Amino acid sequence: MFLGQYEHTIDEKGRMTIPSRFREQLEGGAVITRGFDQNLIVLTTESFDLISQRVNQISMTDPAARLLRRLIFSNAAEVEFDRNGRILIQAYLRNGVNLNGSAIVVGVGDHFEIWAPELWQQQTALLEDGETNAKRFAALNLPIQ
Repeated sequence: MFLGQYEHTIDEKGRMTIPSRFREQLEGGAVITRGFDQNLIVLTTESFDLISQRVNQISMTDPAARLLRRLIFSNAAEVEFDRNGRILIQAYLRNGVNLNGSAIVVGVGDHFEIWAPELWQQQTALLEDGETNAKRFAALNLPIQ
């Protein structure tokens, strides 16, 4: 499971170190793509394959389905680690989510996200409003047992 938050730098070539705990979980391979909130998501190859199968089952005649395919597949790249535990984040992915020099890596359970620090601050502000969260998440019915 991917948990926690980490701040990392992105070098001039677009390489960023991935936390060692996360790398261990990606030994079977991974895919990076655009997320839905002006961020990047990194999924295990297995998870990306499951999403791919589901997306490919949606009718191509549906305009929303075509947009979803473009979002996910045109922005996807297989992740490879160099000997220093870094991945290359392609320029088109970095530019699309305003990653310049530093990034916040956020575990979200079955995958992790990569955020520009200023955009992650905006997300954090949303998450810190307890009253709004209680209303927002009440309908999700998340039993502990």
